[in-house]
Amino acid sequence: MWLKPEEILLKNAFKLWVTEKDNEYFVLQRRRGYGEGGGGLTGDAACVKVSGRMCSIMLIVAGLLVGTLDTVLDSTSKVAPYRILHHTPDSQVYWSIACGVTKEEIVQHWDWLQQNIMRTLSVFDSSEDITSFVQGKIRGLIAEEGKTSLVLEDDPEKFREALLRFEKWFELPPEEKLVTYYSCSYWKGKVPCQGWLYLSTNFLCFYSYLLGAEVKLVISWDEIWRLEKTSNVILTESIHVLAHGEDHYFSMLLHLNETFVIMEQLADYSIKRLFDKEAFQRQPALSDPLQITKRGLEAHAKSEQFRAFFRLPREENLLEVHESFLWVPFSHFNTLGKICLSENYLCFASQDGSQCHVIIPMREIVNVEKPDSGSRALTVCVRGKRALRFSEVRDYQRLANTIRSRCGISASPQHSASSEAIRGECQSLINHFEDNPEDVTLMVGQKDCSKAVSTEALMTVFHPQDVENLDPKMLKEKMKEQSWNIHFSEYGRGTSMFFTRKTRDLIVRGVPEALRGELWMLFSGAVNDMATHPGYYTELVEQSLGTSTLATDEIERDLHRSLPEHPAFQSDTGISALRRVLTAYAYRNPKIGYCQAMNILTSVLLLYAKEEEAFWLLVAVCERMLPDYFNRRIIGALVDQAVFEDLIRENLPQLVDHMTDLSFFSSVSLSWFLTLFISVLPIESAVNVVDCFFYDGIKAILQLGLAVLDYNMEALISCHDDAEAVTILSKFFDSVTNRDSPLPPTVQQAPVGNNDKASHLKVDISELIREAYEKYGNIRSEEVERSRKRNKLYVIQTLEDTTKQNVIRVVSQEARLNPSHLDDLYNLFKRQHFLSCYWTMQSPALLHHDPSLAYLEQYQLAFQQFSTLFSLLEPWAFCTTKCTLSLWVFRLIDENQDGLVNFKEFCCALDTLYSGSFTHKLKFLFKLHLPPAFDLPEDGVIRKSPERGRGKVDLQAYLKQWQNEILKKEENIKDLPRINQTQFIQFSKTLYNIFHGDPEEECLYRAVAHVTSLLLRMEEVGRRLQEPSSPPESSKPASSAAADESSNEEASSTTPEGSDTPSSHNSQDAGPDLLHTEWSFSFEQVLASLLNEPAIVSFFERPVDIQTKLEQAKVAQLKLKANK
Repeated sequence: MWLKPEEILLKNAFKLWVTEKDNEYFVLQRRRGYGEGGGGLTGDAACVKVSGRMCSIMLIVAGLLVGTLDTVLDSTSKVAPYRILHHTPDSQVYWSIACGVTKEEIVQHWDWLQQNIMRTLSVFDSSEDITSFVQGKIRGLIAEEGKTSLVLEDDPEKFREALLRFEKWFELPPEEKLVTYYSCSYWKGKVPCQGWLYLSTNFLCFYSYLLGAEVKLVISWDEIWRLEKTSNVILTESIHVLAHGEDHYFSMLLHLNETFVIMEQLADYSIKRLFDKEAFQRQPALSDPLQITKRGLEAHAKSEQFRAFFRLPREENLLEVHESFLWVPFSHFNTLGKICLSENYLCFASQDGSQCHVIIPMREIVNVEKPDSGSRALTVCVRGKRALRFSEVRDYQRLANTIRSRCGISASPQHSASSEAIRGECQSLINHFEDNPEDVTLMVGQKDCSKAVSTEALMTVFHPQDVENLDPKMLKEKMKEQSWNIHFSEYGRGTSMFFTRKTRDLIVRGVPEALRGELWMLFSGAVNDMATHPGYYTELVEQSLGTSTLATDEIERDLHRSLPEHPAFQSDTGISALRRVLTAYAYRNPKIGYCQAMNILTSVLLLYAKEEEAFWLLVAVCERMLPDYFNRRIIGALVDQAVFEDLIRENLPQLVDHMTDLSFFSSVSLSWFLTLFISVLPIESAVNVVDCFFYDGIKAILQLGLAVLDYNMEALISCHDDAEAVTILSKFFDSVTNRDSPLPPTVQQAPVGNNDKASHLKVDISELIREAYEKYGNIRSEEVERSRKRNKLYVIQTLEDTTKQNVIRVVSQEARLNPSHLDDLYNLFKRQHFLSCYWTMQSPALLHHDPSLAYLEQYQLAFQQFSTLFSLLEPWAFCTTKCTLSLWVFRLIDENQDGLVNFKEFCCALDTLYSGSFTHKLKFLFKLHLPPAFDLPEDGVIRKSPERGRGKVDLQAYLKQWQNEILKKEENIKDLPRINQTQFIQFSKTLYNIFHGDPEEECLYRAVAHVTSLLLRMEEVGRRLQEPSSPPESSKPASSAAADESSNEEASSTTPEGSDTPSSHNSQDAGPDLLHTEWSFSFEQVLASLLNEPAIVSFFERPVDIQTKLEQAKVAQLKLKANK
């Protein structure tokens, strides 16, 4: 590897380096402690001939010390054991220009210098010119090498050195992308090992070498169960990694937080890519594992936080951040914060604790002006006669130009007269706010209204408000509306409204019925989705009309179960609207389709929002606010339940002391998260919870859950079992009311629990929500997101482990392998699948993992994957030069002929080869030479059936398959078809290949030849008995030719050519009569003949060391991929 020329001192360097070659301008040196003969760090002691034991010991110790320094210190010397230096005869200064891991690599660089540089140097007169020329040439070579792969790295030179070490130490496939590296200590037991932590796309690696003790660790990200920051008495702060049931601790990191964030992102990336493809496909920025960099991960993480905070569409990315002050008219002062700019939005969030933020879509901006050239300020004018003034912006000119370009606004002074008018209007607004800060009545925004769907909110249709009704509840409702109108007049209304602490206070007190739909759209960000996709919902409804899928069947089944007590869903109007919204969303997002609980949530959305608005609200909930909730494994809900358990431990210690197993709360709270408490609370109370959810996200649900448990603390502590605790919570939810609800009794939901509520006092939902915010409002959204990431690893690995246990339980009923061997086999099988997905952007193998299928079908291997794994686990030395036998085995065990093999089929085949009797093993080999295993298509391509797990599932086919498996009986050897001439010749070849390399090889070959001759003569006798009228001469040539074929087979099998070539040429040599004489054997004949050969019987009955095979496969699996 060429290095950036760097001056070094050689005063003491000769103690650490040995010169191997030199000339007038260059020196090739080898690091002391690295020799050719020893192959390790003590090679010098093995190679150098010295007299005296003490000198040898000193050389060994020197080699160990040098190796230790090379690992611990961060210098060029530790990169590689070979280097090339440049110098001139009249100078004492040396420059390092190249290094190499192997002698072959460094010699290649040396030869290049001799051929391309040495002749040119003779034309220079001065040493300075020679050095300048060499340095320039080397820098040019480095720039040429790093044009593509290292252009995105912060320090390409150091990164190249780290990449060289990474490749040398861990021997991973060359496609593996190193992301970053850190110096740290790894705790092995109670002893820290100082070394280097390497974080790549698919692996976490650590290397340390201290005084002869080498520590090497390689963990794939998909194997990690826990990843968290911890601290204890010994380790003040460290990173804890749990994988394969082992704990790993990394400490003494200079940038621990940065390291942890990168590790967290890489683990999350791997989990999404390999286990949770539905979430991964929504992140095209990280789709290519070969292009992931540290900078890219950091940018992706910031964009995720940006989108989550401002509730923006997933297509938005954080482009620029500027610190500035924003003039806030309602507070009459400038608030400090940050301007965040994306492709289509200008956002501002305060940093002074005022909890003020504003979101301005670029489509709403009409102009951007600078009040005067002397101040670092700019004014953004928005539709609706509003203006926002940002001051103290460091790079205000570039920010103004960026906003103008994204809004399509011209910055030239020769613009149209309308531009001048807008500029004058903006200036007058600025002057007005500065002179009259109390007058903010002009800050009323413009509400966007889509005409795509004319349907009104169902609550408006089925419960129109009576304006003349002046009962106390309606009066209170009017007072709420007035409070919100005042808030709108001060803080704005619509997409550019200021969000402040006062906004949250109004939410907690309750949202008026008339404003609920509008505010839900605003707080969730759905208003922006709908504004940027006009007509999209109408098109979806038309396209999905009349479609028939599994999702539509489930939707039809659940339509009448959605708020059945509400009048809106007792009529065709409400049912039809619900059907259209759910079907349109299933058509939009087939990966989710339809999940139970979506019908309940959508029903409530339709009550307060128009049909199209309800659709976009559902999009916001399913794809942004509750990620991965509504998929087949409800991973998101399980993750948030784990977060909820963590919060219970932190905030309710009394409850934790009484109920050590918190899994009870997970099972009880599942419906709380999936339906946002709608399924457990009366509808008039549940909508208040939904109000808080759309403003604060999942944090509001977690807070309310803690408040519910806190309210029932004493009763829960005194209960004796889970059933009693469920009853307590059920009675509590039945007692929750909404005293301020203006809804009539016909609309309000009747309690679903015990009607005897005399023992439980009424609880007002507004008071319960206010208590939740007062007690647990200090929970920060950032902490919730961190907890989500931490628990997601554990949840997904738990689901994967459940899948594994279920698969092993099923397979163990048919295989004789013990559970520990099945466990290891499953891990190898699963890892082989992942090895095909690690380094390709769109690997076909990714389609072979479908969590929606039955446990046995979730992981499957195609032929190439199967062939690689089978070659590691086969009990005999199969000839695999052309993968012929692997192909036959694959075809044989692929029962449904879909080109994929599941774990059960794989294990049953290995179980036969490992633990089967002589008869079972021979029957397996016999069937390899019968259709469908032996008869391949002409082009040799395995035909695949259409993909499973896509579209509508044929339940009848599954039931029929299960019935056939139950009724399947043991295959009788008499049922096997006879093996013909070509098949028998190949069967004999297979036996020869199996015996190749065995200590009893010659004896086994003779036994096969004897059996072959015997079978052929038996067939000749049988034919004579069946055809007595045939002339005896006709069979003689066939008999002699067959015998010759057998002997030729024995001779040819000992050569490489004979083991893989077909038998047609042998048949031609046997004579013309053999081609016209068909003969065949039954399995019983073959079995009886082979049983008479003790050598063959003992070979097949020889026990296989399964554990050793599995251990060797674990080590070789990744190396085999690396060597391809």
